[in-house]
This record gives sequence, structure tokens and C-alpha cells, in this order.
Amino acid sequence: MGQKINPIGLRLGINKTWDSRWFAGENYADKLHEDLKIRKHVKKALNAAGISKVIIERTGKKCYVSIHSARPGIVIGKKGADIDKVKKDIQKFTKDEVHVNIIEVRKPELDSVLIAEGIAQQLERRV
Repeated sequence: MGQKINPIGLRLGINKTWDSRWFAGENYADKLHEDLKIRKHVKKALNAAGISKVIIERTGKKCYVSIHSARPGIVIGKKGADIDKVKKDIQKFTKDEVHVNIIEVRKPELDSVLIAEGIAQQLERRV
């Protein structure tokens, strides 16, 4: 029997990059927990938007959150009202200044996370 390996760990640095891009010396655990809370909240709050991945970058006292979505119109809302709400919600989890960036997934039928969520929703609805 072969040894099991994490497919993301195998590809890191070769053809895939990290989902969190920052460096912390002493308060690494605090920032890691903040990242996990931010990801969980975004996935839960924007469930209907087809969130593929959330990338968090930190520089100094700023936190840049990039949300890859299949339906960016749902995330942004009318006249950008919903994105301001998401920004305020994320601000509760961290002390840093938050900037939110929405990135559209051009071909959602090729994204494995979105396909898996679609299949799960179909099973829940018993299609």
C-alpha cells in the first residue's frame, strides 16, 4: 500500500499557491484563527453566490480578502450595498483594515469546488 499524501501540499509552489499570504512572528495562531473565521463566515453568508475560494493577504495593518465567485452580482448586490455589509461583517473578526475584492470565476463548470457543491445541493433536494 502506498503512502497517502495531501494533493494541495503536493502542488504548493509548483502549479498552485497558498490561500493565505502573510507572515506573522509571535501572533501566528491569532491570525490563523481569524483567517478560518473569515472563510467560514464568507462561505456561510454567501452560500447562494457560488463561492469557489477565499484568498486572504495581509500587509501591515491591512487585510485584503479576495472572493472568487461564480455569481458576483449576488455578492455585490444593488449599487454595492451587499459588499459593504460583507466588509463590515469581516471587520468584526479582525482588528486590521479590511478591503474586499470580488473576482468572477469565468468557467464555473470547470471548478471542482463549485461542481461538488452543485451535486450536494441536488442530492439535498433529491433531484
